[in-house]
Amino acid sequence: MPLILLIEDNFTILENTAELLEFEGYTVNTAINGNKGFQKATEVRPDLIICDVLMPEMGGFELLAKLGSHSHLKTIPLIFYSANSEKNDIKIGMNLGAYDYVVKPCEITDLLVSIRKCFKRRKIS
Repeated sequence: MPLILLIEDNFTILENTAELLEFEGYTVNTAINGNKGFQKATEVRPDLIICDVLMPEMGGFELLAKLGSHSHLKTIPLIFYSANSEKNDIKIGMNLGAYDYVVKPCEITDLLVSIRKCFKRRKIS
């Protein structure tokens, strides 16, 4: 099963999203901010990272930049999953190298479609 690292500072969203992803058959590790997410990514080397943008200690944009500066982590695809829906923020996230940017609240199917496309493209099942 593919391993997803979910990074989200809102505990309710973190818990609910992780549960839904596990129900879909994914293995999920979680972190509550970018710093803890970076540590977890180095430990478990996930197949995909799903990350909020606005978080304490280290936000999603900073995390993606930090991942990109490490040769063994920069190939991990990242999907931003954020309530931050400004077009400029979406553009920034995509220009930083995100695989996708899903605006919440949304139907879980929107996030699942993005995950499945990412894994299909990377030939992960």
